Amino acid sequence: MDLELKDKVAIVTGGSFGIGKAAAASLSAEGAKVAIAARNQDDLQAAAKEIESSTGNPVIAVAADVRDEAQVRSMVQRVAEEWGAVHILVNNAGTSAAHSFQNLTDEIFTEDFRLKVYGAIYCTRAVLPWLKKAGGGSIVNITTPGGKASGPGTNPTSMARAAGISMTKSLSKEFAEFNVRVNTVCIGTIKSRQNERAWERLHANDPSYTLDDHWEKRGSEIPMGRVGEAREAGDVICFLASDRASYVTGTSVNVDGGISPVV
Repeated sequence: MDLELKDKVAIVTGGSFGIGKAAAASLSAEGAKVAIAARNQDDLQAAAKEIESSTGNPVIAVAADVRDEAQVRSMVQRVAEEWGAVHILVNNAGTSAAHSFQNLTDEIFTEDFRLKVYGAIYCTRAVLPWLKKAGGGSIVNITTPGGKASGPGTNPTSMARAAGISMTKSLSKEFAEFNVRVNTVCIGTIKSRQNERAWERLHANDPSYTLDDHWEKRGSEIPMGRVGEAREAGDVICFLASDRASYVTGTSVNVDGGISPVV
């Protein structure tokens, strides 16, 4: 299926590893011009080079901290000046943070919301004029099933992701008049950098505990019996960002192997 992404311009935040990198690779493979953003320029450059080598399409790496609105505006401006437009935004920046409520401090809440909620707000605010100028486009917010059905000890992430899901529905209605679609992909356990870091902490305490052991253990908790590949999330993001999903807006798609208790 041709996703009609040739020469579309996409920005993917948190694009140097894991889900963001996989989404950028899928978009690039479909012909889009992709800009990836994150805080570490070296990591971004390595990811951009790898994607370019695989797809043959241009990828630019722009270091930016999405918690800083001035940096976000500068990043979007650079991309728009480079390629003359922006058609797609993937708000992927974020990491997991889970604590019992009794151990949560204002600082932990604030930091999580700055990254996941305000980061998405700043990026959307900066990109919207370019999407309107292009006559339409797509925003894909990356959230989690926990934002729909929160378990114990899953805040602040569950609360922040719930905010992201709510923002998705609200903006989809508000931006429809501009032909800008807004959707969210709720991603479960994926072979991502943060899950590999979780294994590294466990491996440090038990050197016999291998990464394969870790994926097998985590997979046993999932109805499909395995941990998802980052590419599997990236491909869904790519489809929702494309014009082949032109009548899909304000929806959420679980990419979680069936573990979510809600649709």
